[in-house]
Amino acid sequence: MSTTTWPTQQDLNDLQGDVILGLPKRTEDFIFFNIQDANAFKTDLKQLIPAITTTAQIKKLRDDISEHKRCGRPGLIKTVGINIAFSNLGLKKLGITDELDDPAFDAGQLASAQALGDQGFVDSSNKFDPNWLPEFKSETDGVVLIAGDSRTSVVEGAHKVENIFGASIRKVLVVKGQVRPGPEKGHEHFGFLDGISSPAIETLTKPLPGQIVVPPGVLICGTEGDVDSAGNAVTRPAWAKNGSFLVYRHFNQLVPEFNKFLEDNPLEFPNIPREQGSELLGARLFGRWKSGAPVYLTPTHDNPKLAADKQHNNDFDYSEDPLDQTRCPFAAHIRKANPRADLKDFGATALTQHMLVRQSIAFGAELAADEIESHTTRLDRGLAFVCYQSNLSNGFEFVQKSWVNATNFPPKTINGVAYNSGFDPIIGQNSGAPRQTDGMNPLNANAETTLPIDFIVSKGGQYYFTPSISALNTKFT
Repeated sequence: MSTTTWPTQQDLNDLQGDVILGLPKRTEDFIFFNIQDANAFKTDLKQLIPAITTTAQIKKLRDDISEHKRCGRPGLIKTVGINIAFSNLGLKKLGITDELDDPAFDAGQLASAQALGDQGFVDSSNKFDPNWLPEFKSETDGVVLIAGDSRTSVVEGAHKVENIFGASIRKVLVVKGQVRPGPEKGHEHFGFLDGISSPAIETLTKPLPGQIVVPPGVLICGTEGDVDSAGNAVTRPAWAKNGSFLVYRHFNQLVPEFNKFLEDNPLEFPNIPREQGSELLGARLFGRWKSGAPVYLTPTHDNPKLAADKQHNNDFDYSEDPLDQTRCPFAAHIRKANPRADLKDFGATALTQHMLVRQSIAFGAELAADEIESHTTRLDRGLAFVCYQSNLSNGFEFVQKSWVNATNFPPKTINGVAYNSGFDPIIGQNSGAPRQTDGMNPLNANAETTLPIDFIVSKGGQYYFTPSISALNTKFT
């Protein structure tokens, strides 16, 4: 494991661009593929490598975008970003059998479907069959990410990729992500601002107030802090340095049903009308108002000005009232997924080692009039969830299984009794069964809220490894 300060300029040129800084995007395609001819693929990959977008390029591009905005120039800078990642099956097809020291990656996401709480059934051979898209149940060898400022730019990038690989790959599935229009830009389909509280690597970006700072090895393989759950350095091949594990999860969102649930179950609060009571329930389920303002800082009403202030919109840690849910429920989505000071008594790494960077994007159409009227989803829409980490067992799998799906998390003891806050009401999974969550009513923290259905439904995904540029040049071609 490297002991030098990360990143050097060489590291920035080596790390694919989506991993930490993210490919700038208004639209993004995910091309899931299977390798048809390994030798031909290796030859074709040599042609693609110069087009793969690095972190150094993203760093410069984001500076250019900021300058473009500062000067008030019209339109968007034309961008096309391309990254590539491989499943364990894909590595084996290319003859790469080195052990990456990550059992979850070796097994693939399909093997974890039941433990993650996804919907499905146990068949006659006692095997769990999840209700996934068939393309993910048959597994995929890799994924190409193509992001850009417009659909035209992404189509250009996709044509380039397809022309390079030709018959050496077979497209299994293409997911077309799209930032939502107008004032909904940056918001997922339920209407809540997304992507506010990813962790920071201090040597790469200047952390914002309240942002969790992690060693680079929590996110980047082969760098300082790349350890297993016991704190021991992991054993990886040298070529894995500056790589990262990518999780893709395909989430369908039942937006009309979610909106109807809020409409039917408004929180009763002094001087708040019914409609605002429904809005308050949604905010407490998420832990943020739709604008992105945290309920911990503005418990009874939205504050768009606070939401837009990056110096304050994430500057809290739940430490002021650790046993009180008046300001924010223990089970609120953002608290389950990032418990902050709720873990301060468990050591410095109890939180940081489980952090991950999210680079998700919405997909699907806006609500149609008949869906709004009938309160029933008729068109597929949701979130193409993407996150990066150096260790799947410490990162995504731990967060999903041990935090958001654990009814006794975050750990709280009230009056000498362990408190069960219930499931994460947004991404918590209970195999499709109704879920209970507590603390949503600020006037009665012990009142249970029953979530009759999953408003977010997993339709599958896969675990991939995003290699460095140097690894692609030396190991994959």
